[in-house]
Amino acid sequence: MAERMSQDLSEALKETTKEVHEQAENTQFMKSFQKGKVSLREFKLYLASLYYVYSALEEECERNKDNPVYAPVYFPTELNRSASLEKDLEYFYGPTWRREIQCHKATQKYVDRLHHVGQDEPELLVAHAYTRYLGDLSGGQILKAIAQKSLHLPTTGEGLAFFNFPEITNIHKFKQLYRARMNAIPMDAVTEKRILEEAKRSFLLNIEVFEELQRLTQGQPSANGNAVQPKLELRTRGTNRSHSPVAAVENERAQMQHKDMLPSTPLLRWVLALFFLAMTVAVGLYTM
Repeated sequence: MAERMSQDLSEALKETTKEVHEQAENTQFMKSFQKGKVSLREFKLYLASLYYVYSALEEECERNKDNPVYAPVYFPTELNRSASLEKDLEYFYGPTWRREIQCHKATQKYVDRLHHVGQDEPELLVAHAYTRYLGDLSGGQILKAIAQKSLHLPTTGEGLAFFNFPEITNIHKFKQLYRARMNAIPMDAVTEKRILEEAKRSFLLNIEVFEELQRLTQGQPSANGNAVQPKLELRTRGTNRSHSPVAAVENERAQMQHKDMLPSTPLLRWVLALFFLAMTVAVGLYTM
């Protein structure tokens, strides 16, 4: 058996994925999110994508909970996100949310990879669990605050269950425990190298999902060449109407309708301008 690398697995993962991690953070979707420019539609699509990813990941983690490589980092009570995402999706879409959401192409590719790993290369689940769960416990907490503020979500936490880990009392200490468990996993150098490569693949799959979400919300061509037109999403609950994302969408729609009522040619606009000017002068003369 080949000897393991001298570096801890957690440090090796951090170093190996540094470049692709930065690429993921610098996608247009994530940059907009981090600036607080996430719309209600974008956030809902983001949560739906995460639901499919975590459902696949946690199905395979459960299947391989006794695998000697994956078992040390099996923390279903503390980490599982599927149930939390179900709560969020029901909040935003209502009781028919399962019929409302869709697994788009890039997300399906990610899901397929997770199922392949779980069924054929279960030791690589360590890489996917690392990139997803530790990311949620770190940067995910920042995204939670941004989403709550920019979408005017209730301070009581509705719509943000995904970002909450009620079974973890100290996130910093839990991450230390998780990394220590990873570093103690019995494996040879070949397996470790494969895990490092899979972690990079995980980030690349996430990048594809972010790029797809950007296309879906901007009406840009999808991967198959067909234009994807964004739809106005009007459903949310438990928010102040005057400051809610729904009110913002309705205001935007009203502005669009107002613009549609204006003349579409420069000549007509000039004629109307002259008409109103003449009327103003006439009224002014009349009142003098």
